[in-house]
Amino acid sequence: MTDNNFESLFARLGRFPDVEAANLQAWDATDKLLLEAAAGLLQPGGRLTVMGDRYGALTLGALTLGAHPVRVHQDLITGERALRANAEALEIDAGFEHLPLGAGLLEGASLVLLQLPRSLAELEEIADAVARYAAPDVVLLAGGRVKHMSLGMNAVLARYFEDVQPQLARQKSRLLLARRPKPVPAALPFPVTEVNDELGLTVCARGAVFAGTGLDIGTRFLLDFLPRMPHATRAVDLGCGTGILAAMYARANPGARVTATDRSAAAVDSALATSRANGLDGRIDVLQDDAMSSLPDAGADLVLLNPPFHLEAAVHSGAGIKLIEAAGRVLAPGGELWTVFNSHLHYRPALERLIGPTREVGRNPKFTVTASTRRP
Repeated sequence: MTDNNFESLFARLGRFPDVEAANLQAWDATDKLLLEAAAGLLQPGGRLTVMGDRYGALTLGALTLGAHPVRVHQDLITGERALRANAEALEIDAGFEHLPLGAGLLEGASLVLLQLPRSLAELEEIADAVARYAAPDVVLLAGGRVKHMSLGMNAVLARYFEDVQPQLARQKSRLLLARRPKPVPAALPFPVTEVNDELGLTVCARGAVFAGTGLDIGTRFLLDFLPRMPHATRAVDLGCGTGILAAMYARANPGARVTATDRSAAAVDSALATSRANGLDGRIDVLQDDAMSSLPDAGADLVLLNPPFHLEAAVHSGAGIKLIEAAGRVLAPGGELWTVFNSHLHYRPALERLIGPTREVGRNPKFTVTASTRRP
């Protein structure tokens, strides 16, 4: 396939259900670089695995190269849904299968295409899985934008592969080629478990979860106001990460039933492990979902939210607005949304418009905490 063919394919891809914006697209130069390299490495009968595909460019591009079937792992449910939507738009109804990170995804794989994650911990979990489960002659092609790559990535791969070769950069992207997997310990390296003495809470984290077992500073500030939050019977931790907010709220409010939800599979796995480690799994329901799309209207009394302020590399409030809008649908009249956000994002007008009357509960040099009451 020529460059023009790839670009023709990419031009037809959308980001739905993720945020669409003029400065955001569904592919980047790394996707094209990975596919061009894969074209020379695909073997007849070889098994291909794609990881980190954001909106389907890698998977659908691999299918056009003749790879079939393609096993795919996307941590974000929005990525899974975008791939399916793009496949439907291109009238592709078969040829790929979504699988969790593990043996089913990688067993016998001779070629793995990876959009490099930002987190070294996530890369370590992926590298361990490839070395653990893929074929002995597997080739891992990992690519990223040069500005987001570091020598730490080379070092992580070198712990799991005998041969790691950085390739020449092109169009501000670069590939790392890894071969000859090393033996790995019997025990899986993730999830990591750590006791947070400040909270008196055991926190569990998969590699892909933001902040790992640490306490995000926005979450820490929101927790300062936990005693002032209403005693809800139906609460939601929206964008739950490792489930710290859900666990702390459930522990402080024994009568509450809490739903911890996130679009990341690694996050919901971590939140489930955190709830179990603290004896709260009977009171916390964990759900992978996109902006609470499967929760009923007006079914919650309280939503806790620490929204993201980045979409990939771009500072963008769209993801936060989407979550605030979802909270407005899920909250019952009179229910409350408690939000912590970087003060420079100015979410207050959106909170007033999409939820209802909003008061500032607290502010420090970086963050603002607000409580918004759902209007009837």
